[in-house]
Amino acid sequence: MPGVIIQKLTSTEGFVAFDLDEAPAAGVVRSAPKILVDGASLLARSLTYRFATFERKVGGASAGVNAAPDDRAAALAAFTAEVEPLVRDGRLAIDPGKGVAPAALEALREADARPDAYAARHDELAGLGVAVAAHAAVRGLAGRRVAIEGFDASGPALVAGIISRGGKVVAISTADGTATSAEGFDEATVTSAWAEHGTALVAQLSGTPGKAWEVFGVSADVLVAGSKPGVIDDAVAAGLSVGTVVPSGPVPVTAKGLAVLRRAGVVVVPDFVSTAGPLFAGWPIAGAGDPGSAASVAIDAALLEVLGHDDGPLLGACYRAEAFLSTWRDTLPFGRPLA
Repeated sequence: MPGVIIQKLTSTEGFVAFDLDEAPAAGVVRSAPKILVDGASLLARSLTYRFATFERKVGGASAGVNAAPDDRAAALAAFTAEVEPLVRDGRLAIDPGKGVAPAALEALREADARPDAYAARHDELAGLGVAVAAHAAVRGLAGRRVAIEGFDASGPALVAGIISRGGKVVAISTADGTATSAEGFDEATVTSAWAEHGTALVAQLSGTPGKAWEVFGVSADVLVAGSKPGVIDDAVAAGLSVGTVVPSGPVPVTAKGLAVLRRAGVVVVPDFVSTAGPLFAGWPIAGAGDPGSAASVAIDAALLEVLGHDDGPLLGACYRAEAFLSTWRDTLPFGRPLA
């Protein structure tokens, strides 16, 4: 993505993408045989807009460590040693992403200035933030049917947040398949199945789960999606039977997909708002109180400001974030966070 600064690693094959120069940055590190710079740059841009939305002077970052599974432990050890000075100096805060176990970054914990609550409550706050965003987007989840694509570690908290607001989770999808329930899944059952079986929970929730992609054919009021960037392209968008899409991960909707959904009258919530829950533990404001309460209030307020925007909530939220960026940056990033 234009404007992103790519810093190549010297100790192992890989890079760190910084979206803003001369600014503190935060993001994730992913590992695979080949991590693409373009994709990492897009993730960094989404994070920049997340921080700007909630008025934090922080830029997005995204790192990639190119390593085969057998070589990954050594490569990640080299990565942590190389970036540790950046973490200690406050230039970079980094979280585990796809292909990186949390334990692989343990050596950076002491150098990380973020409160302990950030790591301890990350998944809980991520799920809560998405539930709050869904609730705001449909003006109340009571009686609403919700389908979840890409259920992950934040899923139990997401389900709890939906059900506590009166909604019903009627479909859950992982890479292992899609489970459906016309009556809605029970919170305790979902939580237990995830704890015991991980992504294979769909087989426990539904005796014969469907294919993973079948979640996109479920009729629901809300689709929560975010298994990977661009998972909702124009072809997927054309087949959806939902009124609102709420991202649970960065940039799940492509530009063409967004155009299709807008023509169909489907509301697309900005991912950099709905996924922001953990920010309120990692970058708390003095006196803001509990991070969960702070996240709920701020995410709700940010969405209510843009839901009726003439250009749609996603672009409306981009304008809002850019207004804050303009208060402390001479130039804006070139290109918006859209796959």
